[in-house]
Amino acid sequence: MIKLYYSPGACSLSPHIALCESGLQFEIEKVDTKAKKTASGGDYLAINPNGYVPALQIADGKVITEGPAIVQWIADQAPQTHLAPPNGTWERTQLQQWLNFISTEIHKSYSPLFSADVPDAYKAMTKDKLFKRYAYVNDQLKGREFLVGNNFTVADGYLFTVTNWANFLKLDLSEYREVRAFSDRVNSRPKVLQALKAEGLVK
Repeated sequence: MIKLYYSPGACSLSPHIALCESGLQFEIEKVDTKAKKTASGGDYLAINPNGYVPALQIADGKVITEGPAIVQWIADQAPQTHLAPPNGTWERTQLQQWLNFISTEIHKSYSPLFSADVPDAYKAMTKDKLFKRYAYVNDQLKGREFLVGNNFTVADGYLFTVTNWANFLKLDLSEYREVRAFSDRVNSRPKVLQALKAEGLVK
């Protein structure tokens, strides 16, 4: 059985959404990332030595870490869902490009904003960078519903996950109309709601 180790609302929501969309059979286990313990009392460091989520334990006992790698593995197990274009295609390269951009330019830009130890001046610089990245994404979304082609992909689930953090941090993304419309579209997907409900993020 596939098992996803997660923390509610963290970046592990991205592979959680991918799993729900894929139709694969899976289970989830919550992780206390501060104590490095799983909900069942296990040592999470024995699963992922880095101590952060997500981690995906697959059927043969192997563990995959790092969200972009996990979501592509999930997509490749359910090719009929079109969560990722086939390997070797131009569209797959575009997907990987987006996953890397979201990971390095958006996801990591949010990290300092959650830390009480980061000086306010540095947080202000980080927000400016983040807004510039959203301006780019906003332009790319004009005239299209999703990031790659005409189908919802794992890149969309990842962008939705990290963009959702703006709500917790009270970041004003109102000027990025395409981004907000995109988030609303993804939020309305039944499988996305399934993941959100399972993590206790919505009722």
